[in-house]
Amino acid sequence: MRYKLFIPGPCEVDESVLEVMAQPTPRHYGDEWMEIYRETLDLLKQLFQTQNDLYIVPGTGSAALDMAFGSMLGTGETIVIGDNGFFGERLRAMAQAYGLHVVTFDAPHGQPLDAEELRRVLARTPQARAVAVVHHETATTVLNPLHEIAQVTNEAGIPIIVDAISSLGGVPLPVDEWGIDVCVTVPNKCIECPPGMAFISVGPRAWEMVDRNAGQHHGWYLSLRTWREYAANWATWHPYPVTLPTNNILGVRVSLRQIIDNGLEAHYARYRQAARAVREGLKAVGFEMLIEGPAASPIATAVKARPEFAVDELLAYLAHAHGILASGGLGPLHGKIFRVGHMGKAATRPYLQLFLSAVEAFLREKGLPVGEGAIFCALSETV
Repeated sequence: MRYKLFIPGPCEVDESVLEVMAQPTPRHYGDEWMEIYRETLDLLKQLFQTQNDLYIVPGTGSAALDMAFGSMLGTGETIVIGDNGFFGERLRAMAQAYGLHVVTFDAPHGQPLDAEELRRVLARTPQARAVAVVHHETATTVLNPLHEIAQVTNEAGIPIIVDAISSLGGVPLPVDEWGIDVCVTVPNKCIECPPGMAFISVGPRAWEMVDRNAGQHHGWYLSLRTWREYAANWATWHPYPVTLPTNNILGVRVSLRQIIDNGLEAHYARYRQAARAVREGLKAVGFEMLIEGPAASPIATAVKARPEFAVDELLAYLAHAHGILASGGLGPLHGKIFRVGHMGKAATRPYLQLFLSAVEAFLREKGLPVGEGAIFCALSETV
C-alpha cells in the first residue's frame, strides 16, 4: 500500500522532485555539475539566510552534528546542552561519545527550554566552550526559543551549535541575524525531499574553534577541516572530499527553487495553516493538544491520548483503513500522545481533508459523539 504520510518526517515528496531525481545520474564534478552545485548552495544560503560557509554532506543530520562536535571541541572540554526531549538527549549522547564533559540546562518533556536558565548555567560554568540545542524537539513538537537562547550565547561570546533538522525552512531561522555559529538541517523535513544528506553552515567563530582544536584528530570524513580544504583547493571542479548523491541534489534544487520563488513566508504560512486546521479540528471533536501557545511548533502537532481508546488503536485504524501514517510518542510519551506532521503533501487541503475525515470515521466507529462537520472547522483557511 502507498501510504499518505502525516508523520513528522520524512514527508511525502512532490512529483516534480521525484521526476527530476529519476533522470540519469550526473557525474559529481565538471563544469555542468558545478553549475548545478553552485546554484543549489546559493539557494540553501537563501533558506539559511546566511553568508557563512555551507556544505552538503552525504549522511543524516546526526552526521553533520557529529561533525560539529568532533571538529570544534577537544576531549575533556565542556559543552552546555539543552535537554527537553528525545533529541536533546541524543545531542548529549553525541557529545559524550567524543569524551566531552556535558553540562545540561533542562526542561520537562513538553516544555520549552529557558534562555534565562542557560544564562545561569553559563555563569556557573566558566569553562564551557560551546552550547548546543535542538530548535524543534520533534519528540514533543516543542519549538524552543532559539532567538533568545542565541542572544544569551552571543552575549557570553560562546559559539552555539543548532540542530535545526526539523525546523529550518518551516519557521523563521535567520542564521546570520541571530548569530548562529553552526546550523544543521536535512532535505527530508521542511525542504520536502528524500533523505540522504545533511546541510551544515559554519560561521567565523566556529572556524576559530576548529582551528584552535587542530591538534585533535576525530576522523577525516566528518572533519570540517577536510571539507574546508577541498572547498578551497579543489574549488573549480570538485569542492568536496567525497562523491555527492547527485540525483538527490537535483531534487533539492527543484524544491528549493519552488520555496524561494514562492517566498519563505508563504512556505511558513502553509505549515501554520495546516497545523491550525488539524489542531482546531481535533479540539472540536474532543482531543487535547500537548503543547499550546508560542512553543507549539507549526511543523508537527502532538495530541494527547484519550481514555476511550489507545493511541495505537487509532494509529492502526488510520493506517489499515485509510492508508494514513501518523506517529506515536517517543520515550516517556509513548502511548500518551500521537504526532501529526504538516510538511509536504500533509499541508495540502486534499490530504488534510482525508486525515480529518479518517479521524472522524474512527470516532464514529467507537460510538463517540461527533458534531456534523465540526472536525473541518478550520479547514477552509488552509492552502
